[in-house]
Amino acid sequence: MELNGYRIMWLFVFFDLPTETKKDRRNASGFRNNLLKDGFSMMQYSVYVRHCASGESADVHEKRIHKLLPPSGKVSILRITDKQFGNILNFWGKETLPSAPQPTQLELF
Repeated sequence: MELNGYRIMWLFVFFDLPTETKKDRRNASGFRNNLLKDGFSMMQYSVYVRHCASGESADVHEKRIHKLLPPSGKVSILRITDKQFGNILNFWGKETLPSAPQPTQLELF
């Protein structure tokens, strides 16, 4: 199978988790730490992103996230192609930041 910008996927995980109690904070922190262990990178405080070499790989990570869901709060997952990800614009104040470098990893199963 040839890797191309339409088959390679990016997963975004957006979440809004409660932090009122010590247990809520522990659940939120555990969820973030599990995302990091699964290869996600923090893009913003409640937005994490991960490169997946294929739709099948994205399916696996979506299932893992489903198993890691905290007992309360909102979690959303967005899947986009590498081509779509390449159009992202990042701003730091009024200054445009360059897009994140595209990974050149090869996943073998």
